[in-house]
Amino acid sequence: MSTVTKQNHIGRKISRIRELKDMKQEALAQALGISQQTVSAIENSETIEEERLVEVAKALGVSVEAIKNFSEESMVSYFNTFNDNSTANGLVNHANHCTFNPLDKLMESVEENKKLYERLLQSEKDKIEYLEKLLQAK
Repeated sequence: MSTVTKQNHIGRKISRIRELKDMKQEALAQALGISQQTVSAIENSETIEEERLVEVAKALGVSVEAIKNFSEESMVSYFNTFNDNSTANGLVNHANHCTFNPLDKLMESVEENKKLYERLLQSEKDKIEYLEKLLQAK
């Protein structure tokens, strides 16, 4: 008989996700509109009502499936992939990686501003020229 059992302690999973998000029990309690002691009781519970689970998932910014399927092994695997499009148990990687050279974009912006400035300058010169013709005509 196998001594390995699948760990499905929802409270521990909630606790671990909260810790990974660097959130204190007090902050989660405030987001849920409950006391810190109630959050502690939830985290010590092996099961949780579906309604409460939905609320907790929303407060933690993860899906219900992410909580239900959470495991330490998948998190280690997730963080070791370094794949921008990967998902692990519903937790989406929001890493920001540029697909372009920011300096090139900055220089494009500078060039465009330069062209706009030159157009503005030419427009002002044209106005001055027009006004001078009007003054000479009088």
